[in-house]
Amino acid sequence: MKVGFIGLGTMGASMAANALKGGHALAVHDLRRESAARLLAAGATWADSPAAAAAGAEVVLTSLPGPPEVEAVAAGLAQGMRAGSAWFDLSTNSPTLMRRLHGEFAARGVDVLDAPVSGGPRGAASGKLAIWVGGSEAAFDRCKPVLDAIGDQARYVGPIGAGSVAKLVHNLFGYIMTTGLAEVFSMGVKAGIEPLAIWEAVRQGAIGRRGAFDAMPDQFLPDAYEPPAFALRLAFKDVSLACQLGRELGVPMRLSNLVQAEMQEAMNRGWAGRDSRVAMKLQTERAGVEIKVDPQRLAEAVEGMRRA
Repeated sequence: MKVGFIGLGTMGASMAANALKGGHALAVHDLRRESAARLLAAGATWADSPAAAAAGAEVVLTSLPGPPEVEAVAAGLAQGMRAGSAWFDLSTNSPTLMRRLHGEFAARGVDVLDAPVSGGPRGAASGKLAIWVGGSEAAFDRCKPVLDAIGDQARYVGPIGAGSVAKLVHNLFGYIMTTGLAEVFSMGVKAGIEPLAIWEAVRQGAIGRRGAFDAMPDQFLPDAYEPPAFALRLAFKDVSLACQLGRELGVPMRLSNLVQAEMQEAMNRGWAGRDSRVAMKLQTERAGVEIKVDPQRLAEAVEGMRRA
């Protein structure tokens, strides 16, 4: 396919190179022409502007720092893209912005899809990337050969904005986890345990062998908290002991104290004998959403992930 690629940073240059290796005709643009040197030597053509990169392209891919840059490039793409073509934004972006651009470009007969990627620079170079796509499923299917050239796990997630939402959930979860790890490790080290010994011990336990995300299909996603795998009253005791240790050591335990407060509220609901993850229902209630996945669909999804 004829592809226009805009944004040749650490991620973009590697993804563009893989699109070229996949046999697609590539026109590239970046604020710094020198970023395109290796791609031009490999057979790509240079475009002096986003509009020029989009002219004649069946698919346009953008990999940019964030919403301001995407919006700036959009003006040029609006000039260059033809009806029937598709724009996939690979950036980590605002779903609100992508929904607005989707509406504006739809009036021109152009499909806009948000398609953020996950895998980091190493994944971009090797082609081992997850790509989460929101927008027209027909456009996703039509252009999937291009996506498959730059990543090995291109997945249609839902309507426009869905890809960006999935990426933001993914990244925020990761940073919440790292903040929590910093908190509990600082407590463990101040209690006199060597950091590597803590890591090795935790890695051997249930959390290390099967993390919180992997356990979600057991209780949270199907909204099934009986019989308990580990009762809330026991988890509350454990968290309370950890928070007490933090206080004794003078270690700030902000996230841990919040977890204890959530569990206390769940205990006050009379949920002590239910699975410890039942405390997660407090947040879904506050948000006004219901999370309850059909068990058959959930089983199929889990099996699909195992095979992937």
